[in-house]
Amino acid sequence: MHEITTAVQIVLSQNCNGNEKPRLFGGQLMSWIDVVGAVAARRFTHRQVTTVGVDNLSFLKPAFLNDILVQEARVTWTGNTSLEVRVDSFVERKDGARELINRAYLSFVAIDENDRPVRVPEFIPETQEEMDDYAGAVERKVNRMYNARSEG
Repeated sequence: MHEITTAVQIVLSQNCNGNEKPRLFGGQLMSWIDVVGAVAARRFTHRQVTTVGVDNLSFLKPAFLNDILVQEARVTWTGNTSLEVRVDSFVERKDGARELINRAYLSFVAIDENDRPVRVPEFIPETQEEMDDYAGAVERKVNRMYNARSEG
């Protein structure tokens, strides 16, 4: 299995809305997702990366004030200069159990010191989960290409 990048946050009041039971802002979660996804991409490519898109961002359940948020990012696919990273966000309960609250797929491009795209190492799936993620990434890439042609 390939490396998983993990980030942990405590949901603080400045990360929440002002409701009676303060919930984590979706935009704050998106920011944390982008950061942990970029770290995973940089670790894999050994390059700077830039975010080029988010294919799927599903808010499954909320996180609340003082929740512990755990994020796990992993590379799911690579092309010539681009790669896809899956980020799962969980709320960690007091007993250590985790509940998935968000799953996101982000696309990054590796860049050199002149901000030009550069080749990335090949991602070769090793486990069944990685093979499933890889197949899904290929399908998402095809859909992105189809949608781009349809819009143009």
